[in-house]
Amino acid sequence: MTNRRKFLQTAGMAGAATLAAPAVHGQTKIVWRLQTYAGPALAEHVIKPSIDAFNAIAGDEMEIELYTADQLVPTGELFRALQRGTIDAVQSDDDSMASPTEVTVFGGYFPFASRYSLDVPVLFNQYGLNEIWDAEYSAVGVKHISAGAWDPCHFATKDPINSLADLQGKRVFTFPTAGRFLAQFGVVPVTLPWEDIEVAVQTGELDGIAWSGITEDYTVGWADVTDYFLTNNISGAWAGSFFANMDRWNELPDHLKTLVRMACDQSHYYRQWWYWGGEASLRVNGTKMQLTTIPDAEWATVENAAVAFWDEIAAESETKAKVVEIFKQYNADMQKAGRPYRYG
Repeated sequence: MTNRRKFLQTAGMAGAATLAAPAVHGQTKIVWRLQTYAGPALAEHVIKPSIDAFNAIAGDEMEIELYTADQLVPTGELFRALQRGTIDAVQSDDDSMASPTEVTVFGGYFPFASRYSLDVPVLFNQYGLNEIWDAEYSAVGVKHISAGAWDPCHFATKDPINSLADLQGKRVFTFPTAGRFLAQFGVVPVTLPWEDIEVAVQTGELDGIAWSGITEDYTVGWADVTDYFLTNNISGAWAGSFFANMDRWNELPDHLKTLVRMACDQSHYYRQWWYWGGEASLRVNGTKMQLTTIPDAEWATVENAAVAFWDEIAAESETKAKVVEIFKQYNADMQKAGRPYRYG
């Protein structure tokens, strides 16, 4: 575990540029470097199909070179690299890439902000989050293109989790804000490069992972090194976005901006059905992990703690308070709407 990933060792999935070579602008073809938070196996689903389609349509006008987790820069440095123009675009959540905005804490898995993946695009497109994100990122020279949902957040562990007491002392790879929330239940959040997680579980450096749902566990190999999957989740969907360097974005002609947006939307749509179907199918038909569940009455302690956590975050700034109020209003509306939006 002492040898971390060597950045720039391999070329991107959709191109063979090196970091030193500048992106080409104002010439025959516009070339962007886009780095995703996802490793190679996961990127095959969460982004590569849409980038391949974009490149096929854009032809000689534009190409997006796709790089996977930590390939050009460490994930925690993605925002700074994007802001400087070292890379042109990013697919990540705000939290993982350490963006210096008031909305960063809400990226990734903000505890119990959503119950289903469709909650995320509705919150952004119909409840006002798009406007808040746009203002926050425009102020720091980054274009927020669009947000979408990924999978729910579950624990995959070496030992079974059947009660909250079983979480005590567990060293878990998770997102910064999720780790901050889970620490009150004895979880010890651990930050490591994404590529090192599987080995860290095997060597005992980690006791588990709270980074994804079961689809991702199977896809990236984590189901091969963990034995149990906790069916309780702390969020119904990961919230992540596509971002671009503001200057690079402004240089694009309008028709290419539209094409970039459509590629992002196609990526969001692919994940909606891929994760939704995969989560159910692998729980029913998967053979690699045993399912465990913390009883609802006990898990209610975690859900109640999330309400207090929301208020704690809201007290930190006016913008954070505005986002939390939107979450509260949205969830209240869904509860009043009843089935199929909310059950009980």
